[in-house]
Amino acid sequence: MHKAIDNIVLVGMMGTGKSTVGALLATETGMRMVDLDEQIVLEAGLSIPEIFADKGEAYFRDLESEILSKVLSQSGIILSTGGGAVLREANRNVMLAGGKVFALRATAEEILGRVGQDPNRPLLAGDAEQRIKILLDERKQAYDFAHYAIDTTGKDAARVAVEILTHYRG
Repeated sequence: MHKAIDNIVLVGMMGTGKSTVGALLATETGMRMVDLDEQIVLEAGLSIPEIFADKGEAYFRDLESEILSKVLSQSGIILSTGGGAVLREANRNVMLAGGKVFALRATAEEILGRVGQDPNRPLLAGDAEQRIKILLDERKQAYDFAHYAIDTTGKDAARVAVEILTHYRG
């Protein structure tokens, strides 16, 4: 059984820096970086859009929960979650039990600048700025369960990683 503080869990909206900061943290700590969405694709053998199209969102969310639990049953992990992983209470509980949870935040303008032109962001199809504002509003309390919240607006990934490690090492 691992201690709850062995892992670092990064949650937040797309474009807040979870993957970039997670990779830096892995390099800095020697811990293993796991991107939850990439792990789902690996285990399912299908892309996320294919999973949604072929099996539906409920199947995807169940698979996400299963893989989340499996990953956080290990120690020495830096986990970058997909934006929707926090929407299930059971997932939030697994995250809290499995490590220190950091919610990365950024303004709508910052997120738009980072991912607004990314064709791999289907949630931003159409008016990306408007979609980001809607998602931020819909999920404004979704990340409140985290142990720590860090605003990444105007900060480079290295500075955010230092802030996380300061809290993590306590």
